[in-house]
This record gives sequence, C-alpha cells and structure tokens, in this order.
Amino acid sequence: MIRVNLLPQKKKPERGKGSATFTPSSSGQKWLLVPLLLVVVEVVGLLLYHFDRQSTIETQKKKNNELQGKISEIQALVTQHEAVKKDLAELNAREDAITQLQAGRTGPTAVLLELSQLLTPQKSPTVDPDVLKELQKKNPLQVFNVNWDSHRLWLTKYTEDQRTVKIEGFAKDSSDVSELSNRLKTSTYFYDFRLLPGKLDEGVEGLVAFGVELKVRY
Repeated sequence: MIRVNLLPQKKKPERGKGSATFTPSSSGQKWLLVPLLLVVVEVVGLLLYHFDRQSTIETQKKKNNELQGKISEIQALVTQHEAVKKDLAELNAREDAITQLQAGRTGPTAVLLELSQLLTPQKSPTVDPDVLKELQKKNPLQVFNVNWDSHRLWLTKYTEDQRTVKIEGFAKDSSDVSELSNRLKTSTYFYDFRLLPGKLDEGVEGLVAFGVELKVRY
C-alpha cells in the first residue's frame, strides 16, 4: 500500500546574501602558501651560499695562481743558479789549467834564477824573514853564510823531472857542499832536500864530487 503526502511542505529560510560564508577550499589554499614560501626562502639561501662559496673559490684560485707563479720564478732561478755554478766550475777548471801551463813555462825559469842567485857572491836565497828568524833561533848552524865565496863550488849537471830536481857538481871541500845545502834548504823554491852519496872525482885532484836531489815549488 502506497502513501502519498499531499500537504504543503514548509520551505527552509534562505540565508541572506550579505552573510559571510566559509568554505574549506579557501582555507587549504592559505596553508599551501606557507610551505611554498619556505621553499622559496630555502632556494634563495642556497643561491646566496652558492655565490659566497663561488667567490671564496675564485679568491683561492687567484691566490693559488699567484703562488704557482712565484714557485715557477723560484724554480727558474734555481735552474739558472745550477747553470751558473756549472759555468763557474768550468771557468775555474780552465783557469787552473792555464795557471798550470803558465807555471810550467815560467816556473823552471824562476827556479834557475833562484839557483843562480844562490851561487852569486854576496847574494842569499829567497826566504821569508820570519822563517829565517825562527831558523836562527832553533838551529843557527843551518843558516846560510852571507860571506861565503860561491866560486869554491860549481855545478856540472841540472835535471828536472816532474818537479824533482837533481843537481851534481864539484866543490873545494865538504864545507862548501854544506853551505850549498843550507841555502837550498832555506830557499822557498826548494823542499824535501836529500844529499846523494858523494865521491872524490878521480880526474880532478883535491875536489869533492857531490849530488843533491830535491823538490821545487812553482
């Protein structure tokens, strides 16, 4: 059995047009703006940090380039220093060779002049005055005699090999040989003196044959 209500129904009063309305959709949109703003702030902060770090990196790169330039300059100076040292070593070696060659040419001449002076009357060997004074104090018998008559002795042979000199000759007696020995020992041109065994020369009556061996400086 179906029932039908034919009575008139009361209408619900409509809200006024001027009244405020609240919808769930408008409130959700406001809350969405907050995370968006946070994201924007974070992005801006990251960009600022990135720019700051980039500036720091560029500054450090500039400093590194300056340091590398200084290192390169120092390395170049070191390389030049080694080259200069090598050139100086070669130059010193050349100078030493030239000095030795010059000494080889002039040295023997100077030694012969010294030997000639030793055998000249009223002449004396080349000697440091301080050395001579010390010698006079320690052993006066080894000091040469300025008044010696060098005509009492003469040389017959003079040879030099690798700066070792051998001298042979004759003398009136052994005192003349001793005087020559003292002069050679005192001279700054000679050292490492050694008297060779002497003998009477059979061809010359009354003369003493002698021989000495010593080193020369030049």
